Formats: sequence, C-alpha cells, structure tokens
Amino acid sequence: NQETPHCPRCGHAAFHAESIPVAGKMWHKICFRCGLCKKSLEITTLAEHDGDVYCKQCYTRKFGIRGVGFGMGAGALGMDTGERFGNSQSLSNKPNYPPIPGITPPN
Repeated sequence: NQETPHCPRCGHAAFHAESIPVAGKMWHKICFRCGLCKKSLEITTLAEHDGDVYCKQCYTRKFGIRGVGFGMGAGALGMDTGERFGNSQSLSNKPNYPPIPGITPPN
C-alpha cells in the first residue's frame, strides 16, 4: 500500500492526475510556483534548490554567483584596486589602449 504523496508547497495530498512530478516530489498545478515571487512555473522555466522550486531569475538572485560582475548590477562596477590582496601597482578602471598612430595623446 503506497502512501499518497503530499505537495511540498501546501502540504495536502497530491494525486497523480492533478500534480506535476518535479525534484522528486509531486506538486499541485496551482502550487507549482516560484518560492520567492510566486510566478507560475513550467518545467523549462524552473530551477530547484533544497527541494523548493524557483523561476530562473529568482534562483539567480538568491543562489547565483556572487562577486565582481556577477549578480550585483551596476554595484559590481566598483573602484576597488585590490590593495588588501597585495596589489601594489595602481589599477585604473580606464581602458589601456595602445596609442593610435599619427595622434598625440593629451597630457
């Protein structure tokens, strides 16, 4: 006698005909929503973490890569020179292009 699985979102019995099997669990179709923004999910638009499901955008915000240039928007474009890591040379955020032949750069 196999016990009826329960939906991880609402905790009620999830019968096969009315449920979606994802991440080893049976989800009611109405409960198959992002764990953060509550947007309805599809199999192709989800990411799973610790047994819960998220839309890819919320998953990236909550669990994505962190650090300079990853997941922090314009805030990632800092002026940190890395001195605390032993960088002794002056690092600039300005591009260092080679001089254009025939043009004298301004001082």
